[in-house]
Amino acid sequence: MHASFVDILPLIMLGGLLGLDVVGFPQAMISRPLVAATLGGALVGGAGAGLLVGALLELFALETLPFGASRYPEWGSASVVAGGMYASQPPDQVGALALAVLLALALAQIGGLSMISLRRLNARWANRRAAALERGSGRAVARLQVAGLTADFVRASIVATGGLVVGTLLIPTVLAEWRGTEELARSGTVAVAIAVAAAAGWKLFHAVQGGRLFFLGGLGAGLTLLLVLL
Repeated sequence: MHASFVDILPLIMLGGLLGLDVVGFPQAMISRPLVAATLGGALVGGAGAGLLVGALLELFALETLPFGASRYPEWGSASVVAGGMYASQPPDQVGALALAVLLALALAQIGGLSMISLRRLNARWANRRAAALERGSGRAVARLQVAGLTADFVRASIVATGGLVVGTLLIPTVLAEWRGTEELARSGTVAVAIAVAAAAGWKLFHAVQGGRLFFLGGLGAGLTLLLVLL
C-alpha cells in the first residue's frame, strides 16, 4: 500500500469516528470489528476483504467484556486499519491476512491503553471544574462533554494514523520475505481465532446464568437465517 496522507485521510477519519463509538458517542455498535473492518476495506475498494478480516477479529473480540471502567482493547480504530490494509493488498497475497489480523490485535491493545489515559485526562478536567459542577452549571457539563468527545476522536485518529503508518511501512517488507503457502497462513490464523472464541464462550457459559441456552438459541437463529438466505 503506497499511499500519501491524502489517500489514507478517509481511513484516519473513519478510525476516529468508530473509535469514538466504543465509549463516547453514539455507542451504536458500529465500532464492532465486523462493521469497522468492512467499512475500512470499502474505503479502499475491497469491502469483501474487510469483511473477512472483521469476521476473524470478531472472534478475538468475543473475549472482550467492556463493562464499566474495566480495561479492554479498542477494536474500532484497529479494525478500520486492518480492513483497509488487507483490502489494499493484491488478492491472495500470501500472509496478508495474518499480518492484518496481527496488526489489529496489537493496535487494539494500544488503543485500549490510550483510553485509560483519556479517562485520567477527563478526570483532571472534571476536577478543575468541580466548583462549577457542584453549583449545577450546565455550561460546565456541556464543556466537559464536548472536550471529552473531541479528545476521544483525536485519540482514536492518532491510533489509526499510527497503525496505518506502521502497516504501510512494514507489511509490504514482511510480505516480500514471507515463506510458506497462503493455505497454511490462513488456516493458522483462523485456528487461533476459533480457539480464542471457544475459550471466551466457555468462560461465558460458566459465568452467565443461562449462557448456554442463549448461545444455542443464537446459533439456531443464525443457521436458520443462513439457510433462508441460501
